[in-house]
Amino acid sequence: MSKRITLDELKSYLWKSAVLLRTNIDAGSYKQYIFPLLFFKRISDVYDEERDIVLTEYGEEALDFPENHRFVVPNGFHWRDVREVHENVGVAIINAFRAIERTNVKQLSGVFGDGAWTNKNRLPDELLKNLIEHFSTLTLSIKNCPEDELGQGYEYLIGKFADDSGHTAQEFYTNRTVVHLMTEMLKPQPGEAIYDPTCGSAGMLISAIAYLKKHKKEWRNVKIYGQEINALTSAIARMNLFLHGVKDFQIVNDDTLISPAFIENGQLQRFDMIVANPPYSISQWNREAFVADKYGRNFLGTPPQGRADYAFFQHILKSLDPKTGRCAILFPHGVLFRNEEAVLREKLITSDLVDCVIGLGANLFYNSPMEACIVICRTEKRPDRRGKILLINAVNEVTRKNAQSWLDDAHINNIASVYDRYIDRDSFAKVITVADAENNSWSLSIPLYVRESVNEETVDTCSVTECVSAWLDTIHNLRLSYEDLKSLMDDVKNEIPI
Repeated sequence: MSKRITLDELKSYLWKSAVLLRTNIDAGSYKQYIFPLLFFKRISDVYDEERDIVLTEYGEEALDFPENHRFVVPNGFHWRDVREVHENVGVAIINAFRAIERTNVKQLSGVFGDGAWTNKNRLPDELLKNLIEHFSTLTLSIKNCPEDELGQGYEYLIGKFADDSGHTAQEFYTNRTVVHLMTEMLKPQPGEAIYDPTCGSAGMLISAIAYLKKHKKEWRNVKIYGQEINALTSAIARMNLFLHGVKDFQIVNDDTLISPAFIENGQLQRFDMIVANPPYSISQWNREAFVADKYGRNFLGTPPQGRADYAFFQHILKSLDPKTGRCAILFPHGVLFRNEEAVLREKLITSDLVDCVIGLGANLFYNSPMEACIVICRTEKRPDRRGKILLINAVNEVTRKNAQSWLDDAHINNIASVYDRYIDRDSFAKVITVADAENNSWSLSIPLYVRESVNEETVDTCSVTECVSAWLDTIHNLRLSYEDLKSLMDDVKNEIPI
């Protein structure tokens, strides 16, 4: 069936494919099977579409010229060939995947992953046939389903998997409205090199491309780079970029802290823009190697074993272009005030790389009530912003409905507007100096500087999680005040003769 597919039809089509798996496959594994089949169907349908165009314009002799195809589908391994198989369907799928990868080795090597397609206990022939027949109900050609629309459908499915599978999806899904805010703050430009060192499914990188498209700027000359430790997730990232029409990209499957993928002349490659949501406070990492890091990623110091946040932070900062470099990183609030990282934070603040810190509201992350912050850094701050940091308290800039939370366009515009103007706003934003941070023991805890106004007539609607978070901030601030008082008392004591 060949017709223009609406976005609603596409979403329903994609989600029904996952529903077919529900009785046999754990929700956390849906992505391992749905995404490769979707990609296989797309490649086959686009290949057919390109053949029809070539046949009309150049004749039969040009049908199989590789330059006339984005990806070549070898004879015998097209979607329709697999559709005709009735026994050992999983074997036929695997054979088609590997044949397409070998034929397009430079672009597609390993892209289909290593799902257990031949395990008939999990994926009996009847189930695979049902999946294939379901996917066959629509033709996923460019004409029927343009790249932007298919990409939106793909992102929808990633989000649905996050909803349906709980914590197993968090490794590769970040709330897209938060990602859009980060992109809005950094404003990607044509021709830039954009990098995500923990790229997951490449959603942040795609958001940068979407920003350029939205503002009608050239996006095809942007160079995209990403690294992802999870093999399946890195394959999903590559499929995601292809389905969004992005061609100039490199996604590498490896550990960023142990083996950074992008090296030039023995040094970390530099990028114009970096967006990242590193894994929060991991304790299983090679701290000993980081002490003597050959790329100089310990220029602020070596983070504690129990929290690798500042290891990722320093990797990102070291990867920024000295002139154009800017980054937006999602972190837990602890990076702003934890005592065990105070020395690193002091060096960070005095280096004058931090441009802005935004405190986000709770429940913006799937199946997690935690609050996070966005830290924006620039290697070349505007002259009027040097020696300053803008702190934004955006905990109330959130819309909640049922179990979901997100940022509306109004929230994003409000935060971005204050950042662009770099101004104080009561109960919302405060520009501080390096001296202000020093006076607060190098803490960047936002409630220290941005005080919320109190309205006695306002009913308190905070959730338990929000109240606990606020309580923890208060305890932290009290501890800082106590330490200041203790230091003052010690000084007085030393001045009184015995």
